[in-house]
Amino acid sequence: MNESNSKKLYVGSLPFKTTEEELHNLFAEYGKIISARIVVDRANGDASKGFGFVEMESVEDAQNAAKALNGFLYEGRNLIVNEARPEQKNFTRRDDRAGGNRSFGNDRPPFRTRRDRG
Repeated sequence: MNESNSKKLYVGSLPFKTTEEELHNLFAEYGKIISARIVVDRANGDASKGFGFVEMESVEDAQNAAKALNGFLYEGRNLIVNEARPEQKNFTRRDDRAGGNRSFGNDRPPFRTRRDRG
């Protein structure tokens, strides 16, 4: 199967107890599934974050699944299903964010308090 013909869907508002197998089975009715993955929070003991991704073999199957399952009431929650955004390949380091590491390459004088002014 050519991966360029496949389509990845975002699935949000999942019940936190949903397994990847259950997610797979939910979408299998609409076509062949390449992968079904639930995003977990490793810092929180691998607990589900309540969303995941399903990659389907064909764009048409993915569109049919999204149309049928978006807003579908699943175990007390209305699912959100739409086309997944492309993955971002360029991650920024934490130090590069605003307010990051100020100890290197900073031309500003150090912060002074009223006591320092003397």
